Amino acid sequence: MSELLKCIGCGAPLQSEDKNAPGYVPEHNMFREDVICQRCFRLKNYNEVQDVGMDSEDFLNLLTGLSNKSGIVVNVVDVFDFEGSFINAIKRIVGNKKIILVANKLDLLPKQINQRRVKEWLKKTARKYGLEADDVVLISADKGWGIEELMQSINQVRNNEDVYVVGTTNVGKSTLINKLIEISVGEKDVVTTSRFPGTTLDMIDIPLDETTFMYDTPGIIQEHQMTNYVSDKELKTIMPKKEIKQRVYQLNEEQTLFFGGLARIDYVSGGKRSLVCFFSNDLNIHRTKTEKANELWKNQLGSLLTPPHDASQFDLNDVKAVRLETGKAKRDVMISGLGFITIDEGAKVIVRVPKNVDVILRNSIL
Repeated sequence: MSELLKCIGCGAPLQSEDKNAPGYVPEHNMFREDVICQRCFRLKNYNEVQDVGMDSEDFLNLLTGLSNKSGIVVNVVDVFDFEGSFINAIKRIVGNKKIILVANKLDLLPKQINQRRVKEWLKKTARKYGLEADDVVLISADKGWGIEELMQSINQVRNNEDVYVVGTTNVGKSTLINKLIEISVGEKDVVTTSRFPGTTLDMIDIPLDETTFMYDTPGIIQEHQMTNYVSDKELKTIMPKKEIKQRVYQLNEEQTLFFGGLARIDYVSGGKRSLVCFFSNDLNIHRTKTEKANELWKNQLGSLLTPPHDASQFDLNDVKAVRLETGKAKRDVMISGLGFITIDEGAKVIVRVPKNVDVILRNSIL
């Protein structure tokens, strides 16, 4: 496709091959006059912001360009998958900007959860990764919870400066932006798109007042999340859509739990105990003896153990084993982009996942 064809709304090169990439337009509209991409069309006509994923290098280049701009950063993370959705280098890259940490998808956690404790947990965990947040706000963009509180926090922290909203793909950033558009400019106002100098992809600007803007940046693709190993259809299975019902399994030593066919945890030692699983309600969990686990994974991948539905799309030779001990406290074993297992003290386990997927042992969020 000719590089001269660009969206008149955001400046992205037009293409008709990938609906999820910047500049997408149906092929039959490609050569019309004044063509705008599908993302700008949805924004202009429906006030909807669609997320466009960027790889790590593009995203880091974009954030580097922000370091010399005045403003604050609203960093959206997934409270259910904090480690997987946290951008480790954000503080170093954006400089000394004030940062509001926004934990989305609160509606996925059990209703009886103590929100104050979750906030403290988020602050401590972010601090461990080098981020001292100026405020932490819990929200559900999907349900509309906490949006007014977030807007108040933004107005208090920003001191009449611009606001940059950043986050990974699948954290619900676009849903949040659309809620903020309704609050800040109203549904009928024209939301503009603008080209941000020095970047390969564009940011969408939303006027906050006559002189300042909120900028929606494209979502970064985290290559260490399980979401990169499934199809779009399978993504709907592993991404929780409603409150997660904890599933409790009583395990003896040398028993294994499979999470679909994407990951497994082998319980090595610690006596008979409960493993409390927090995964999408639609994801099948299967228990077996560890001595049978390798054969089961090989023979039942794509049938009993799904997702994946197509065994050829998942390489069992590209799996790593992560050995963990819970030590003297209740811990969560977090599988990035999939879910977590809460285990009491004194347990040894082995987690097996694709080599690029992160497995983290953390203090329990609950």
